[in-house]
Amino acid sequence: MRDRRRIDPESGEVRPEAAAAPGGVAGSAPVGAPAQEADGELVASLQQQITERTADLQRLKAEFDNYRRRVERDRQQIGEQATAKLLASLLSTLDDLGRARDHGDLEGPFKAIAEALEATLEAAGLERYGSPGDEFDPSVHEALMHSYRADVTGPTCVDVFRAGYLHAGRVLRPAQVSVAEPTGEVAAPAEAEPGGGPGRPDEQAERPSPVPDDTGSIPGPDNGGPTVSAD
Repeated sequence: MRDRRRIDPESGEVRPEAAAAPGGVAGSAPVGAPAQEADGELVASLQQQITERTADLQRLKAEFDNYRRRVERDRQQIGEQATAKLLASLLSTLDDLGRARDHGDLEGPFKAIAEALEATLEAAGLERYGSPGDEFDPSVHEALMHSYRADVTGPTCVDVFRAGYLHAGRVLRPAQVSVAEPTGEVAAPAEAEPGGGPGRPDEQAERPSPVPDDTGSIPGPDNGGPTVSAD
């Protein structure tokens, strides 16, 4: 057996081989350059994995944000479509209320109910449009009649037969109108040129006078045909 004690039991001093490797186990080999290189490769690999996982998480977060916005947009569009469908079914009722108001039949409690209904529909986004004097727009107006007037400067709605309605910037029903355009100037008739067509007085003046023939007769008015004797 080999005695590996640092202190010699006989002399009580530290043995030379133990003093040669202080702070460590006698005979252990120091850490060399290959171990440091292995640690550096491990750190680089871990950093690369962290970068890749971070990129994956950022990509997943962006996809989830896009999905959330798309779902929110689809939900909003579906809600607007349902509201527009409901409002479109009430337009005939609003027309009846308008006709009753025009004839003076919208009085008393019925008037208050009608005004409350109209206010509620306006709060839901229903917009009414169409009044005389508006500029004609084929995208929101439906022309039923057409005329020419001198008091307009362009295509103008002069009469409104049925009001139009909008919701969320979309046309629920176009306004039915009568359209007037400015009158154009009538061209003056062309002046007659001198020496005009047949049968005109100036042409008759240009005809040569009849010449007597050898028999003393004068040709008729047509320069031929029956003659009239000079006697």
